[in-house]
Amino acid sequence: MNYKKTNAEKTTVSRDLYSLSNDVGNVYETIAILAKRSRQISVEMKEELLEKINEFSTVNNSLEEVFENKEQIEVSRYYERLPKSTSIAIQELKEGKIYHRMAEEKKEDDIVEEEISSKES
Repeated sequence: MNYKKTNAEKTTVSRDLYSLSNDVGNVYETIAILAKRSRQISVEMKEELLEKINEFSTVNNSLEEVFENKEQIEVSRYYERLPKSTSIAIQELKEGKIYHRMAEEKKEDDIVEEEISSKES
């Protein structure tokens, strides 16, 4: 995914959580959804960064020699300039790009029936 083309803020911005939670209906559920999506984005970005850095890596057997690879430094700077994963997740929520669903809750009667049917078997 190309995170450079996102409209997410690169700096800290105060947000109204109640307006963000209009679609979900609950502030805490909204925060949980944003946290999960933020972690997903962060993992994707980290894997992408490590993949690109490993392309330029060289095998160095000597502990005394430290080589600064300019390509690795440029790749790292590129990823440092990107918006944070939380900002990207918030922007995706605002644009309606995040799909979320709540797990269905089982009623107590259903749980009791399942327990009874499993004991009879």
